[in-house]
Amino acid sequence: MTVAFQASLLDDGVSGGAVLGPLGGTVERTVLTRGAWVDVRRGWVSGSDQLFTALVESVPWRAERRTMYERVVDVPRLVRFYGQGEPLPDPLLVEAREALSRHYAAELGEPFTTAGMCFYRDGRDSVAWHGDTIGRSSTEDTMVAIVSLGAPRALLLRQRGGGSATLRFAVGHGDLLVMGGSCQRTWEHAVPKTAKPVGPRISVQFRPAGVR
Repeated sequence: MTVAFQASLLDDGVSGGAVLGPLGGTVERTVLTRGAWVDVRRGWVSGSDQLFTALVESVPWRAERRTMYERVVDVPRLVRFYGQGEPLPDPLLVEAREALSRHYAAELGEPFTTAGMCFYRDGRDSVAWHGDTIGRSSTEDTMVAIVSLGAPRALLLRQRGGGSATLRFAVGHGDLLVMGGSCQRTWEHAVPKTAKPVGPRISVQFRPAGVR
């Protein structure tokens, strides 16, 4: 698969490929309500555009369909899920998963084990408001760590039931965003459609076992 993609002038390329930066002391946390929080580390993956291109070409992307309002519709993005123990498509993703497991070990208490991927081809691709509440995350605090590759897209968060302003994080070109605490149960997140011209983006979501 090939896509038209404008690389970032700020994403420093590396001759040997993409590399991870440090996490300690570089992550900015936003404390939300009801025990939820969001961490952001801008540009965690240097040379991330190279990784983006490699994943576009190597991941066996799948188009899904689902029933909605008594109709079967196309899911507006391509997906691929790598379960626990399944080889990841690039060594840097293994390195990223291990680095996240080490950094959040004291808070999470277990490693990240799976990697879900979404490919947003343009502004028409999106994901509706939801929380990752399939499995243990419906009743327990957990974390979902998202590495964004390619063109920035807006990731929105809002408190379930209202009562709080919607937060907006534009993430892409190697940014890391981690939702933790009660975030999956007490807040919702979405990547909305946009009529603005935007390039393609890949979202890599690392989760602990039993969390979807």
